[in-house]
Amino acid sequence: MVVMQAKYYNKITIVDEIRFHSKKEAKRYSELLLLQKAGEISFLELQYPFDFAIDGKRIFTYVCDFTYRNKQGEMVVEDVKGFRTPVYRLKKKLIEAYYKIKIWEL
Repeated sequence: MVVMQAKYYNKITIVDEIRFHSKKEAKRYSELLLLQKAGEISFLELQYPFDFAIDGKRIFTYVCDFTYRNKQGEMVVEDVKGFRTPVYRLKKKLIEAYYKIKIWEL
């Protein structure tokens, strides 16, 4: 594991050659890997993009930390946050409304 300093005082952390924005995010990834190996979740994806468009014009892309399917087959969207910026809060609300999903913050 390699750790580097980044903005907001988080520590960029590398696990399995994957660069995470914080130790907390890297830890959550390790937990999700174990859950997937145990069969509790499936289809784990990192940095999944959600495009927000109006009248066919892309306005922005929101990239969450993790998506996966729970045992019921429902898509779960997670974002590991240490600091919630005003831009993030706005994007989260727009994406949740647009896609009719819930973004879980850890």
